[in-house]
Amino acid sequence: MRVNRVDYLLNPIPSNQMTQSFDFTNHSHRRHNPLTGSYILCSPHRAKRPWQGAREEIKKMNLPSYDPKCYLCPGNIRATGDRNPKFEATYVFTNDYPAVKLEQPDYVENEPKDTVKGRLLKTEGVKGKCFVICFSPNHNLTLPLMEVAELTKVVDTWQKLYHDLGQEAGHGSPYKYLQLFENKGSAMGCSNPHPHGQAWCLDIVPTEVQHELNNMSRYYRENQTHMLGDYVQLEIKEKERVVVQNDSFLVVVPYWALWPFETLLIAKEHLRSTEDFSDKHKTDLAEILKKLTTKYDNLFNTFFPYSMGIHQAPFQCTDEEKNASWFHMHFYPPLLRSATVKKFCVGFEMLGEAQRDLTSEQAAGRLQDLDGDVHFLNR
Repeated sequence: MRVNRVDYLLNPIPSNQMTQSFDFTNHSHRRHNPLTGSYILCSPHRAKRPWQGAREEIKKMNLPSYDPKCYLCPGNIRATGDRNPKFEATYVFTNDYPAVKLEQPDYVENEPKDTVKGRLLKTEGVKGKCFVICFSPNHNLTLPLMEVAELTKVVDTWQKLYHDLGQEAGHGSPYKYLQLFENKGSAMGCSNPHPHGQAWCLDIVPTEVQHELNNMSRYYRENQTHMLGDYVQLEIKEKERVVVQNDSFLVVVPYWALWPFETLLIAKEHLRSTEDFSDKHKTDLAEILKKLTTKYDNLFNTFFPYSMGIHQAPFQCTDEEKNASWFHMHFYPPLLRSATVKKFCVGFEMLGEAQRDLTSEQAAGRLQDLDGDVHFLNR
């Protein structure tokens, strides 16, 4: 009898004919992200397929320690005409092209809320201040190439910004949240290779942060324990997803990771923000940042691109949200198989839900096998 191909494809093999047991490294499954409440579809068998998609161009990074054309180098004139001082360590200035501004009129909604337009076309004004943080005066350094003492000054700067802006928030300013982040590499849209990050201080709590706060608060109400505190203990016990750790911090490829070599850096104790950091915490954070980013560079022998961001307690929030807050950092790197093959979120990821081809355990194993010493240099 001739089998109709459509019938064959639409009718799965009966379960009693399945002889295999479930294998996390070979069978599709979903993983829940408790921070956001979303799911990740994991399809590890797809990692075996041949790749004929887009490849990133490897850009050589033979950079000088000082570039007279760089807007961020010491003593140089920026695009707006202001001149940088001849700084010798981490340096912060107000962004010349900020995403949000303080000096703008308040937005007034004129549409009644009980109309269709009022229900569907909602708008809020957003005010704030944006900063650029030059990590080093040296144009050709990246985090893994900086000394721990230099990185500690970066952490000092993060802490001071959070403290100073928080003080302003406590004295009448509209600030509610400080988002610290770094985009590294042209693959992440970074147009200037000088080592730098940004800080956006806003009068709202950003959506992703609010999702985390809601879920961490709910977890605490239901369990009387902290979500990330429990997660740290679970990962230390299971070990297989731990990339690196020290006395104060743990880095894992989270169970629910989306990006192939995504990592989550978590405080081992309840630190709500950098405001709770001791000198020991600052040094430990600098050390583990150097080890992690060095592993990234050594993975594909390239200046590994990523977007990194710090999540911590808002300046203005409920007592429940403040108590539930737990200092952590997200690293979202795009590289998939090599220095030239990048993951894209398209198709099902845009229309259905997030999806990955490499399990978190497989990715962690790759990173665990790398040492934390700099052996990739391409200046």
